[in-house]
Amino acid sequence: MDAVNSEADRDSGAETSAQKMQKVLQCFSVLERSLSVSEIAERTGMPRSTAHRWCVSLREIGFLDQDHARDEYRLGLSLLQLGNTVLSSMDLQKQQRPIVESLTQASQEGVHLGVFDGISMVFVSHTPGGPLVRNNSTTLVESSPCYCTSVGKAALAFQPAPVVQRIIDMGLVAYTRNTITDPDKLREELRIIRERGYALNNGEFEPHTRCIGAPIRNASGKVIAAISVTGTSKRLPDSRVKNIAPLVVQHADALSIQLGYRIRGVAT
Repeated sequence: MDAVNSEADRDSGAETSAQKMQKVLQCFSVLERSLSVSEIAERTGMPRSTAHRWCVSLREIGFLDQDHARDEYRLGLSLLQLGNTVLSSMDLQKQQRPIVESLTQASQEGVHLGVFDGISMVFVSHTPGGPLVRNNSTTLVESSPCYCTSVGKAALAFQPAPVVQRIIDMGLVAYTRNTITDPDKLREELRIIRERGYALNNGEFEPHTRCIGAPIRNASGKVIAAISVTGTSKRLPDSRVKNIAPLVVQHADALSIQLGYRIRGVAT
């Protein structure tokens, strides 16, 4: 990649090769899984020839895959392998299993644990609920939007205003008729979440699904993840939500404490 590095650096002067590579990779999302060179050039602000050189180089090391039939690129399996390595080394991944399984048993519903990556929620653990409740969690590497899921809103509500604005600027796509697509309504929803301590997803990402999510903090108090109980709208009526929400918050707090966060009034 030396030739690309030198040419890319000349293209932007102060911008490093690592920053160039990051810009290319960050073009992709759950909504835009495949992109052409022209689309990548437009999103990164690179000349098309430079974007093409980066795509070829990233394909050679497995960070991108190419669909020759459509002349488009998508994220490669090497990134998945690196992601698994990161997840396996994270304190959160090490600490989460007992908490996830405890909340599954307490709620008798499915449980999801997701990490906020600055744009979306990356799910790292899941247990099935309802009749399928069992005492083992599954590690996942999947992602979902952060503005229409309970884990996503629970994490987004505690991010700085510029982060919220970035999510809004990326577009609030309607997945169902219940998805919040108005920026002001989303900001108000996030305010309510901060006040009550947990988020609700009322069929906003998938119809007939209801979820209750609460934020997880690291040792410095920054919200880095969230945990949720997930079920159908029939299994989670308002009466059950009132009973389960405190359980979700308690388990989120317990995991935060294990990560080094000191909750006021709680001995660690």
